Amino acid sequence: MKLKNPAALETVKLCCGLLDGKKADDLTVLDVSGQSSITDYLILATATSGPHLRALRVELEKGLDAVNTYLVGMETSDESGWMVIDAFDVMIHLFLAETRERYGLERLWQDASEVSVDKMLGRQKTRTAKSKPKAAKATLSRAAKTR
Repeated sequence: MKLKNPAALETVKLCCGLLDGKKADDLTVLDVSGQSSITDYLILATATSGPHLRALRVELEKGLDAVNTYLVGMETSDESGWMVIDAFDVMIHLFLAETRERYGLERLWQDASEVSVDKMLGRQKTRTAKSKPKAAKATLSRAAKTR
């Protein structure tokens, strides 16, 4: 396994911040350094529409250009619902929801370790729809006892 690349991690952090700021959905970071010889990290994000997909790409291009990050290549076909930005150690995949589901990159890279986006952005983990706050659990518990 390769040693962690601090420059790549900084690029990942920058990209996650930019995508989060532009309201990308389902932001996921995969550490593929142990599985891939061509990149260390994959960033996956979902756009809500075609214009949102383009806005995410433009924001990434501007942000990466501002810190002089060399882009190896870019595939930005609007018709496909999938855009790829190759920043060498970091590859960013932007999808429309149905395209992301169809290609299932998370399934293809299931052996990769997921990097916490919340931790990377320095925020508390967001509560999932399945979890309920303690106060709600206590209320439900009391309601069950009164029946």
